[in-house]
Amino acid sequence: MAAKDCSFSFDFEGVYSNVKEHALIEYAMADGRTVKIEFGGNDNTTEVVEEFVPESQNPIEMQRGGWQAILDNFKKYVEAN
Repeated sequence: MAAKDCSFSFDFEGVYSNVKEHALIEYAMADGRTVKIEFGGNDNTTEVVEEFVPESQNPIEMQRGGWQAILDNFKKYVEAN
């Protein structure tokens, strides 16, 4: 993954452990931390709930902000397509 302005980048990899179409994605990252993403909603709305195990190098607020930015970009992409 990389910043749009190329100011920083990092490798991001994982292994999916559970995928349920339109409902759930779970995976483990290369360092063993886990992520769970649940999709719900009705009619024209979708709720996305993401849980992740934080890493220990950066403040949780910074990590939460990064994950939220990914979700915000995903929302823009979905709404545009």
